[in-house]
Amino acid sequence: MVLRDVTERPEAVTAGTARLVGTDENAVLAEAVRLLTDAAAYSEIAEVANPFGDGTAALQVVDALDRWLD
Repeated sequence: MVLRDVTERPEAVTAGTARLVGTDENAVLAEAVRLLTDAAAYSEIAEVANPFGDGTAALQVVDALDRWLD
């Protein structure tokens, strides 16, 4: 959930890994409740490939450097 009216990372919204909710308290609460209670809605964002990678970039760099230095 992106609690803003605009985002500098629209690719996350386009990919489906983030939902632009805005700052209205009722909208934020409604989306949070929906994601916490609706398994299908949660799966829509939880199971999509992240456009920013898989979070293992540092490990991949270390592995590449280890191979290169050996």
